[in-house]
Amino acid sequence: MRAPVAVLIRGYDLIVTGMAVIAGAALVWLMVAIVWSVSMRNLGLQPHAWLFTSTEYGVFYMTMLGAPWLVRRRGHVHIELLTAALPRALRQVLSRLVALGCVLVCAYLAWRGFLLVQTNIARMDFDVRAYFYPRWLLTIAFPLSFGLMAVEFSRFVFGRQPMHSGEAGIHE
Repeated sequence: MRAPVAVLIRGYDLIVTGMAVIAGAALVWLMVAIVWSVSMRNLGLQPHAWLFTSTEYGVFYMTMLGAPWLVRRRGHVHIELLTAALPRALRQVLSRLVALGCVLVCAYLAWRGFLLVQTNIARMDFDVRAYFYPRWLLTIAFPLSFGLMAVEFSRFVFGRQPMHSGEAGIHE
């Protein structure tokens, strides 16, 4: 019984990590594409239209695919000013309530994203700029990322570690 659960957990962890790696690759592509585009402009050339479009997609995918990993690592933006002033027991309750709110919002956005993907597929929508790109390949990032963020925030609701440490300031 434990082996299938361990395999599922390992597979899930690989998905979240893989998405973070893809987000990192998108960041590298953004750097290359921007340097390439600026160099072309400085040489008096017109950058390719697909270069600009691919950077737009890259920013989107980088943000969406890296978000679940950032939640896991507590790398998302949150302010510990209030939680640092609270007693430990109250801080834990508040932290878990905030995480529960995040789960609910992410689950709702994942559901709405899923409906959007279904609509894009049913209508056969394309993003038509530099090239025809099936719109569902963009919008699939919404249910995937928000769904995984809901799972990651739920770890702070039900897990041992709360989301907030109670330590105000930057601790790296």
